[in-house]
Amino acid sequence: MQLTLLQAMALSSSLPELLISTLVLVSLYLYIKFWRLRNPLYPMDWPVVGVLPSLVTRLHDLHDQLTVVLAASGCNFKAQGPVASGMRFFVTSDPANVRHIFTTNHANYPKGEEFAEIFDIVSGSIFTVDGEACRRQRAMFQSLLSNPRLLCSMASCCRGKVENGLLPFLAQMASTRTPFDMQDLVTRLVFDLTATPIFGVDPGRLSTNMPSMHVAAAMDTIMEVGLLRHTVPASLWKAIRQLNIGPERKLAVAHKHLHGFVREMTEKWKARRADDHDAVAAAMDIISADTVYKEDLLLNKILINYMIAGRDTVGTTLPWVFYNLAKNPRVVSMIRKELAPSASLKASAAGVSDVTPAGNMVMFEPEETKDLVYLQAAIFESLRLYPPGPFERKVVLADDVLPSGHQLHTGETILISIYSMGRMEALWGKDCHEYRPERWLSDDGAKLRYVAPHKFMAFNSGPRMCLGKDIAIAQMKTVVAAVVWNFDMKVLEGQSISPKLSCILQMKSGLMVTVSMREVCGVES
Repeated sequence: MQLTLLQAMALSSSLPELLISTLVLVSLYLYIKFWRLRNPLYPMDWPVVGVLPSLVTRLHDLHDQLTVVLAASGCNFKAQGPVASGMRFFVTSDPANVRHIFTTNHANYPKGEEFAEIFDIVSGSIFTVDGEACRRQRAMFQSLLSNPRLLCSMASCCRGKVENGLLPFLAQMASTRTPFDMQDLVTRLVFDLTATPIFGVDPGRLSTNMPSMHVAAAMDTIMEVGLLRHTVPASLWKAIRQLNIGPERKLAVAHKHLHGFVREMTEKWKARRADDHDAVAAAMDIISADTVYKEDLLLNKILINYMIAGRDTVGTTLPWVFYNLAKNPRVVSMIRKELAPSASLKASAAGVSDVTPAGNMVMFEPEETKDLVYLQAAIFESLRLYPPGPFERKVVLADDVLPSGHQLHTGETILISIYSMGRMEALWGKDCHEYRPERWLSDDGAKLRYVAPHKFMAFNSGPRMCLGKDIAIAQMKTVVAAVVWNFDMKVLEGQSISPKLSCILQMKSGLMVTVSMREVCGVES
């Protein structure tokens, strides 16, 4: 059949487009093929758009993917975002580089203005500022967190919440064998532990009727949208914010919730202080810092910063600790053996038998858990595998050369994968993916091994080392000791336990567990 004149003209006009399309597809195929041959594990660095498409497609398991790439590339690699976006990344999990960035030449690696924009809810607070502003705020917090009355108040709050809130709730769940979300429970507990010493007022998130958690959900939103802001060009998320759509609209609502909560709690604190100053004298005097911070907005941001820092470290870590313990009964047994002498003394002092009735559950004081090295090793091992902050972000002020030999240029962004550092065979051995607290102990098991902060970054390193580290460890020890001694815990089968898309390593779908009261609550046999 002969082509009509119109068909011939249509074919001739579409031929160039067809040839161009074929050429583009072949070129793309060859580009992908040769890239994969040269860089089989690297994220695809596309023309024009850079690694952004690869990053977006791998967000669901971002941290594990980064670990694979870093392990294959000697702990370091460079990447870039779309053309004209200004996104130039150096990603590392090399301890020598970390020490250089965080300690040796830390002044050259601030968090930077873009970081403060990403977390604008706390801009101007210690979390986002650099230089003299950071030093000034750290000095203030250090003074507050070394106040004996405040430390006593925080320890008393932790003990009271565990004894009168957490343990009774777990006992109720044990009596009915009802499954519950351990992550949600811990979040409520730690929210109260963080807020009560600040404001001298208990928010009451951990209670029998389990009230709503709008404020905690707002904190989660900040960290989830924060990750999105980290991974796309600033111009894009700022445009979305301007339009007030999508995640930026959700974030705006979260900001309102948090500022409203802080204002409400501050007014309650002031009212209590007017009625009975001594009753709240141990509450964090940061609210009284309006002599230093005249602007209410900045004061609110500092208070929100403290709330997020307290809740997101301990509150994110504890569910992973309980998950690891539930999966490793041998470790639970070792912790109970370490707790047994204190439990025995308590039983003797109370004049009861070794087998304590379920109604008389055992509580352990901070001074009783302070020197328990295996308990601390079990917590540190969870922090190694599941750090609450899985990555750190820095910016390069001036050109520099890292110990690894990589050259960095002004304006480049550095991402330190703390999650990957905890899973590097070169750092932790061939069993680096295993949960084994013994790696933290001396050969005789009597004391903790020293591990340099630039290798174990859960509490940061250098001049920005976490000021609340000792408080966080003490609180976690108190909670874990009480739960492990008094209850057996099982993780419900069939769950997919993985991190959510967030700047903190929360579990995506929570941690559903059941608990049962231990029959033996005296000396471990």
